[in-house]
Amino acid sequence: MYTWKHMDNITDWQVLCTSKNVRCKSKLAGVNRLRNSRLIGAKELPPPYPNGWYGILESSKLKAGESTHMSCLGEHLIIYRSQGNKIYILDAYCPHLGANLGIGGRVVGDNIECPFHQWSFRGSDGVCTNIPYSTCVPPATKIKKWTSTEVNGFVFVWYSVEGSEIPWAIPKSVEVESNKLIYHGRNEFYVHCHIQEIPENGADLAHFRAIHNDNIVAECRNRKKNLLHWLGYHQWQASWSPLEDRHIAETRLNHIFKLFGKIQCFSMDVIGKQIGPAYVHLVLHSPTFGNFQIFQTITPVEPLLQKVVHRFYASRFMAPIMKFLIFGETVMFERDLNIWNHKMYRNNPMLLMEESSLKKFRKWYAQFYTVNSKSFQLETNTNW
Repeated sequence: MYTWKHMDNITDWQVLCTSKNVRCKSKLAGVNRLRNSRLIGAKELPPPYPNGWYGILESSKLKAGESTHMSCLGEHLIIYRSQGNKIYILDAYCPHLGANLGIGGRVVGDNIECPFHQWSFRGSDGVCTNIPYSTCVPPATKIKKWTSTEVNGFVFVWYSVEGSEIPWAIPKSVEVESNKLIYHGRNEFYVHCHIQEIPENGADLAHFRAIHNDNIVAECRNRKKNLLHWLGYHQWQASWSPLEDRHIAETRLNHIFKLFGKIQCFSMDVIGKQIGPAYVHLVLHSPTFGNFQIFQTITPVEPLLQKVVHRFYASRFMAPIMKFLIFGETVMFERDLNIWNHKMYRNNPMLLMEESSLKKFRKWYAQFYTVNSKSFQLETNTNW
């Protein structure tokens, strides 16, 4: 049975919704309550870890000469930044006596030094380069080195069970790279669902009206009891389609807010590019406030526990309004989260003709599973 003790180390903004939709002070209790109170549908679940790039750490969390341990994707990894500011990712455990290099390991140049016996491993290929109390290094002494890249404020690791698969390039945001748009804030959520269910929302066009029409200060499930509902509502037009680059799909949204249901006071166009199984780049344009961008990463902490991070970028003069926009996006995401945390996965859902985009999405997303992908049952080896 999986344990959840690592959840107690979570920092910043976390959201774990219980059946009463409150934010739990005890993360461990919140996750366990969700796990024990729902029907998972384990036999229908796809493999928990699709092949592709995963943004597993925000760049700002790791300075030159620092290292950290990361448990995700069914793996234990050490991520460290060399003195020359280059990121390396290796398996976490030393092949000597099993010490965790990410807990107390020391960065020396491009190498990571084991805290137990000071064996030193090179970041570029994982090869052991030095054992201080020996005149020679045993042949073929090395740790697995993971392919990684750093772009748009995140450290990405390439995960694939197919060793021959070549990683695609992650598009850079020109505006962020040139500092035309600067960082304004972030939010962070832990979602208890299969990873596929989160990006699938972009192709579920009918859910926008059902969940996201109510204004952000109204409680959508108690609209008759909340007078703030009458301040106005959001109106959405949405489309989803795969692009020529087979690993990229696109959601387009047109958003209008109608004050008191009559006065159009805010509009926004959104282009969301789903890049692989776990990364989304959102470009938003408002005629009133200009352009801003959001980057979303999903990291599978466990087969049915996803860490979702959003980072927000805009021009400097938008600083006052960005606090409100971050709040609004957080509220909208929480509405989805409350569904994800309590639903079961349907492998063969009863879809209507109007929901053809969902069927297309599942066909598109299936490319990230291959014959060697570990099944949910094999990966968990437990009863949920």
